[in-house]
Amino acid sequence: MTGQTLLPQEKMLQFGERALSDTELLAVILRTGSVNVDVLTLCEKLLCRYQNLASLSKCTVEELVKDNDGIGTIKALQIKAAIELGRRSIQKPLLKEKISSAEQAAEYVFDSMGGLDKEVVCTLLLDSKSQVLSYETISIGTLNASLIHAREVFKSAIKFSAASIILFHNHPSGDVKPSLEDIRQTQKLSETAKIVGIPLKDHIIIGENAYYSMKENNWL
Repeated sequence: MTGQTLLPQEKMLQFGERALSDTELLAVILRTGSVNVDVLTLCEKLLCRYQNLASLSKCTVEELVKDNDGIGTIKALQIKAAIELGRRSIQKPLLKEKISSAEQAAEYVFDSMGGLDKEVVCTLLLDSKSQVLSYETISIGTLNASLIHAREVFKSAIKFSAASIILFHNHPSGDVKPSLEDIRQTQKLSETAKIVGIPLKDHIIIGENAYYSMKENNWL
């Protein structure tokens, strides 16, 4: 006599979440399939299409709906929400850590900025001892264009009475080579920083397990 196959939810209750495959975990999140396919088959096809969770995480809601039969807006939102929760769960807690190098600064933000599908602009606000006061998201752009406004960059710095700031933005392509616009914005923000009296210590581009420091490359 063969045992009855456990549903993903039942398997998770009995053996814990680590016993589930990626397909089964996704099935727990989505709960139901579509009219023509059960939830496990739907999830299996979805993961097969994108090959791994990292590739899946880069899809937008619109892309998930457009490219996958059985995935509507609600299911796409569930997938994106689950991925975002996972990303946030591995973020470092805000620590009053001293930042003494571009490498250390990049490591501080890798967990939150690496692998994003849109350009995001963030700042580390530092006190007079180069210790972290706050980590702020300034703006979220499009697939290949960030929105960096001096007013927004320095507003939080003034609010927290920061002694200096480090600016970050990511390149979803993974390539950290700066564009001419990146360099132009860096130099413009550096001039603004001098006027405001809050030095821009660095502007760091985050890519696929790599970073580019404007300071180290003499653009600042």
